Parts: sequence; C-alpha cells; structure tokens
Amino acid sequence: MATIEEKLAKSLTAETTELIPYLPYLLQDLWDLGSSPRDIVHLMSKHMKVTRDIKVLDLACGKGAVSVYIAREMGCSVKGIDLMPDFIADASQKSRQHGVESLCEFAVGDITEAVLTEKGYDVVILGAVGDVLGSPEETIIKLKNTIKPKGYLIIDDAYGQKGASIDYLTRAEWLDIFEKTGVGLLEDLIVDEDELKGINDEQQGHIAKRAAELKHQYPESAWLFDSYLQSQQAEVNQLENEISGVTMILKDM
Repeated sequence: MATIEEKLAKSLTAETTELIPYLPYLLQDLWDLGSSPRDIVHLMSKHMKVTRDIKVLDLACGKGAVSVYIAREMGCSVKGIDLMPDFIADASQKSRQHGVESLCEFAVGDITEAVLTEKGYDVVILGAVGDVLGSPEETIIKLKNTIKPKGYLIIDDAYGQKGASIDYLTRAEWLDIFEKTGVGLLEDLIVDEDELKGINDEQQGHIAKRAAELKHQYPESAWLFDSYLQSQQAEVNQLENEISGVTMILKDM
C-alpha cells in the first residue's frame, strides 16, 4: 500500500518522494495548483443557496486559492487541509492579503485521516489529487461521510476518452458510480481546451525556470528535477490529448 508521502508525490506529479522537499520551491510562482476557483464559485452559486452559515471543507487545498476565493466572493467559512506545511503557510498569508482571514482556517493534515474525523459540512471540495482516497467509488463514500444529509460534493478530476491509452473513467462510468453511491450529478464543467493550453504553457514555464535554478544549486540532483519536468509535461500531454479535465458538483440524494 502506498504511503501518504507517495500519494502526495503522485498527486503533484512527482515520480519519487525525494522531490517533496523541493516542491515548494518548484511551485512558488503558482497559487492555483489545480482546481479553478472561478468554476467552483460558479457551480456553488448556481446550484445551492449560499449564506454566511454555510461551512465548506477544502481537502488537499494546496496554497488555498479555492478557499480564499470562496470566502472572498461568497462570504462563507472555509477550512482547508493540506499535507504540505509550506502550502498551508502560503494559504494563511493569502487569506490575510485578501482580508478573509476571519473566514478561513488552514491546517496541516492528512486528508485520508481528515475524511474520518471532519463532519457536518455543507460543501466538501476535493481537487485534482487522483486516487489519494482510494478508487472513485471509495472516494465518494468517504467524502459523503463529511457532509450533512443533502450536502454537496465538488470534485475536480477528468473524463477518459473511449479507447485512450491511459486508465481514466469515462463520463458514463462516473455516472454509474454516482448511482451506486447515492449522489446525483448536478453539473459538470469541462475545461476549455484553449484555456487549458494557455494555463499549462504558463505554469510549465514557471516550473522550468525554478527547476533550472535548483539544478544549478544542486547539480548532483539534476536528474530529479529533469524527471519532474518530464512527468509534468507527460501530464500536460494527457490533459490536452487523451482526457478531459472536469469539475463536478454532486448532491447527496
């Protein structure tokens, strides 16, 4: 069974846990590490009545881009949990910069444990972490335990294309799992291809610059940073050619 460090590395497209100490440096220029804050706020606004009493849990929150955006735009309280202390420190700083520190709580934690203890949320968000919580079916079951009856789940993942060489569920297969686990799909937003390419190109440029700096500083570990760039590019190629990034809002039925 994979350790949480191995799952963390995989979720951030790192081939080995040896890279984990360097990830804050490599990703320092990026605030939004996965899910689109704008898309998530759009889905919440469209499908639920959001008040100041709403409680949101942001699992694997990264540097808090989604949490801070929700608090700022919607005025509800958000708790973000991530395993990386540097990311949590950045998230707290961002909440202060945007004047929503009273609405945001950020904590260092293992989300595989958090889903067992965190309860009673109106909305739970899981963004772009792959199989950290298990299979898609296991993931939804665990997430359901954190929300109130009739609560909402927002999941950032991907739909596989039929006949693709990589193993991602198709939309039809996701719908089968939703039915089995007692949730209903209210809406799914497919990432725009042109927008995705622009974001990927910009982010890859930032990461390549920081990788070059690390290679200069740690030449004996150059292979590690080259491997990360290659795995990042492989993920970009998949997103642009074989799978479709999607943000889904689900409701407990």
